[in-house]
Amino acid sequence: MTDIEYMRRAIELAARGSYTTDPNPRVGCVIVRGGEIVGEGWHQWTGQAHAEAHALSAAGDRASGATAYVTLEPCAHHGRTPPCVDALIAAGIDRVVIATEDPFPAVAGRGIARLTKAGVAVSLGLLSDEARELNLGFLTRMTRHRPYVRLKLAQSADGRIALPDGRSQWISGPDARHDVHRWRARSSAILTGIGTVLADDPRLTVRLPGHPPMRDVVRIVLDRHARLQQSARLLAEPGPIIHATLAHKPSPLGGRVEPLALTDAHSSEQLARLMFALGQRALNDIWVEAGATLSGALLSSGLVDEIVLYIAPSIFGHASMPAFLVSAPQSPNAHHWRWIAVEQVGDDLRAVLRPAQL
Repeated sequence: MTDIEYMRRAIELAARGSYTTDPNPRVGCVIVRGGEIVGEGWHQWTGQAHAEAHALSAAGDRASGATAYVTLEPCAHHGRTPPCVDALIAAGIDRVVIATEDPFPAVAGRGIARLTKAGVAVSLGLLSDEARELNLGFLTRMTRHRPYVRLKLAQSADGRIALPDGRSQWISGPDARHDVHRWRARSSAILTGIGTVLADDPRLTVRLPGHPPMRDVVRIVLDRHARLQQSARLLAEPGPIIHATLAHKPSPLGGRVEPLALTDAHSSEQLARLMFALGQRALNDIWVEAGATLSGALLSSGLVDEIVLYIAPSIFGHASMPAFLVSAPQSPNAHHWRWIAVEQVGDDLRAVLRPAQL
């Protein structure tokens, strides 16, 4: 096997933590000696052993003189666990191949520097794009101080989300709805607006029968004028809830609902401040399921990093509600996005898009 194949295996391992490591990054590690994999590991749960520790434990004495393939720079600080660089050095690892540098301030090159100082050969950048995909939320929070925002849209083939009388439930088929729960499960939080809560009364929970245990996903309701009622179904479900209201319209809900005060600012500035506040709460990935107004406001504010678009094979007609409300662009190239992936999910299509400039 080659370096690329070993790193690809480390990335596969890292992906196993997609539902459980938040707010920590997803990391995988493979230890190879004499052309044989002698240890593997991945970060499984927040607060527990890191990928390198699992792999070193599996390798035992065979780690001496081996090469370690790690998807993210090994940590060099004492957090909930001791520094991974110390463990790698103590085990006698000769070479460490790292896919991406860790921008977390307590690491940020320090892990590489410590390894190099100890005489360990370090290679950086192998399959970096693939490794970064696993941790877009964490990396965005570290570098841009806000979460990575995914906007989910489910629409008819002619771009509509509701009939003229407002009926909108179950545009997508059962396979697409199950797929949505998988995206919810890997997110730090689900964000919606009060309009969607009042119209649809969603639970906004992760419902994946037979799935292994997962951490709770935070649910966020943007509700400037504090209209959320105790009877809302989402309040009857377990898990943390953030209720974002204007400072002079404080949340009337007590108990486990965390209030978040919004400033009375222009929509774009208010949303940017909201995202900064969510980043301060160590939320990496925000999954947005909202109506046309909030979806459009997020798009217009430049806060959407990715669109996950489900297209149903149905026609609603021109009088029906569009998927989002945005102002007309000043040029044909404004609001331009690029296709990342298109896949059929049951009877529907799922397209993933990102801004063209990224």
